[in-house]
Amino acid sequence: MNNELQIEQYPVMEHFYTLQGEGMHTGKAAYFIRLGGCDVGCVWCDVKESWDAAAHPLMTNVEIAQVAAAHEGRLAVITGGEPAMHNLTALCDALHAAGFRIHIETSGAHALSGSLDFVTLSPKKFKAPLGESLAMANELKVVVYNKTDFEWAEQHAAKTKPGCKLYLQPEWSKRDAMTPLIIDYIKLHPQWQLSLQTHKYINIP
Repeated sequence: MNNELQIEQYPVMEHFYTLQGEGMHTGKAAYFIRLGGCDVGCVWCDVKESWDAAAHPLMTNVEIAQVAAAHEGRLAVITGGEPAMHNLTALCDALHAAGFRIHIETSGAHALSGSLDFVTLSPKKFKAPLGESLAMANELKVVVYNKTDFEWAEQHAAKTKPGCKLYLQPEWSKRDAMTPLIIDYIKLHPQWQLSLQTHKYINIP
């Protein structure tokens, strides 16, 4: 694998094998690769330590793929931080060469790179998603922090491609207040589905 691949280094905050906790692929075994670096700066981000790319050790794309391939699952989720700040072409090539299907979790604020199999776009008010990124989304996952977020969610849903899955997810610290509102909204707007952070409920990474 090493002889054919271009070698690139990435700042990796953490990487681990777990179950996907959110959205369409909830419950599937997945290897998460959390890259350092983010310029979106959500006030309610639960991984603020990921923001500074320089604070995290570098790993090559080949090293990442080899570590991930030691596990049975062949689903890799590239997340952050904001992973689209990096050129992901080499990382995607290495993961694909190791037999992985590649998903990304992004705010859409930067152009996407690499051969991605599934794009989860979660727009943030702090830095607007690019139209081209919205158009590539396979699922739109809007985090609901307050009542005004429903209208904001609809504005972004209108920019997605046909067949894009639409999810509303309560922000974790507001889940008791927002989840009932989301349920009522989905009953009136059934094109949306509920997403929950199941990994937090069952206490896994």
